[in-house]
Amino acid sequence: MTATPYRIAQPHEIPPELDPGAPLICREYLLDGVLREWTGPMQDILSPIFVAAGGEPARRLLGRCPAHDAETGQAALEAACSAYDQGLGDWPTRPPASRMTCVEDFCRLMRARRAEIVRLMVWEICKSRKESEQEFDRTIEYIDNTLATLRAMLEDDARTVGVSGLAARIGRSPLGVVLCMGPFNFPLNETLATLIPALVMGNTAIVKLPRIGRLLFWPLMSCFKEAFPRGVVNILSGGIEVVTPAMTSGQVDVLAFIGTSRAAESLSALHPRPNRLRRVLGMEAKNAAIILPDADLAVAVPEVLRGAFGFNGQRCTAIKLIFVARGIAQQFLEEFSNAVKSLKIGMPWEDGVNITPLPEPGKTAYLTTLLRDALSKGASVVGGSSAGSGALDETFFAPAIVCPVTKDMRVFREEQFGPLAPVALFDDVREASGPLRAIARSDYGQQVSLFGRDPSELTHLAGLLHNLVSRVNINCKCQRGPDILPFTARRDSAVGTLSVADGLRAFSLPTLTVTRQTPANTPILDALKREEGA
Repeated sequence: MTATPYRIAQPHEIPPELDPGAPLICREYLLDGVLREWTGPMQDILSPIFVAAGGEPARRLLGRCPAHDAETGQAALEAACSAYDQGLGDWPTRPPASRMTCVEDFCRLMRARRAEIVRLMVWEICKSRKESEQEFDRTIEYIDNTLATLRAMLEDDARTVGVSGLAARIGRSPLGVVLCMGPFNFPLNETLATLIPALVMGNTAIVKLPRIGRLLFWPLMSCFKEAFPRGVVNILSGGIEVVTPAMTSGQVDVLAFIGTSRAAESLSALHPRPNRLRRVLGMEAKNAAIILPDADLAVAVPEVLRGAFGFNGQRCTAIKLIFVARGIAQQFLEEFSNAVKSLKIGMPWEDGVNITPLPEPGKTAYLTTLLRDALSKGASVVGGSSAGSGALDETFFAPAIVCPVTKDMRVFREEQFGPLAPVALFDDVREASGPLRAIARSDYGQQVSLFGRDPSELTHLAGLLHNLVSRVNINCKCQRGPDILPFTARRDSAVGTLSVADGLRAFSLPTLTVTRQTPANTPILDALKREEGA
């Protein structure tokens, strides 16, 4: 790792509309419908980007955020519980149409803050400008689709089901208080993809902001305050101590968490009534690409390139282990290496940039440890970018291909979550040491990408792989979207299912109102229809 930064942002290079300006001192936080001013300890938020500032280049100070304590976490819990009021509060008893209006108001207010949020995302997590804009727009689209899906569900539920002399009305009710915790890599999209369906179904929420990606939520504080009633949304910043009171109280009904399985297990273990805790979890993955002997490399190489190195490989849906049939390995590695050389390393505002600084502290050192472990056990670095392969400084890591990796290497098992692509070779996809058994033995089971030409072989392997992972992508990269599709996984990769429709179901409970089918009960059914459609 070099002692000086690989790239230094010069002030004249920064587009004026993306200049972060003076540090953002964020003392306000939302609790019980009030934007309160925090007077306690603050945490510095540093960008991964080194900036020339007269003296030695330094990471840009973007702002300061509250380091909330357990007492504040307890107050947020009390506010959320009061707003829910055991299911009898104003928010959970509102008609769905009224709650949807609040979400629409929030979405309208959020749209007006697009430029601020994109700018902060670019600097705080170093997602490219294009991808930051895409994340914002995708989040708006997700909210719009959620509302449209809920309207369709309500229309479908408006029917009376007659069976065995009974008339039944089917509906859905909220679960209670939700603790919502999103990740750093998609801080806006993943946080709101759980929070919005939870809210629109009538739950109240405590939101603990990601440890990286907190600043971009400050433009939204006033949006939440203006759009939602008192206590429905409460937003906190800080470490695990701020949410510990909520979990140990047993009053959190749903844990919506996207992060590591270790953190999810630690949080869940705090709850004294685990049978009462619903969990919606998105966690690690070790998604594999399997390149069969007859694969069309003109298709496979660009798909694997995007799957492995999109947003620096910092996606749970990224391709993190590549299995290549030995007979075509040399050709694949040559073409894949050439493709990697074309990846542009630079600042997130540069046109066509592919590899940007990594925001996680110590990340390049961790990736270097994985790389060295593989090299010490017989693997080699293949090709490399124009800047080389591996760590360039404490935040830049040039994309690296390492081959052949074997099961005794850490990078074969661990989720690297960065621009490091391990390649393993196989002779028979079904052999004991082949891809199928490796995926079956993995702690993770989210997705796989399968590349080949034989329809019979592909469909047969897809059938086998569906018992190991949730989603099989044939001749295309792993990914979450489109958001109308189910998003889930096996083993340590997920608990529960998310999509536009599944998110609404995940944060609600089916309900029934049943009566005898008699003329005397007809007015009751009519009244139910009017009440539920209000």
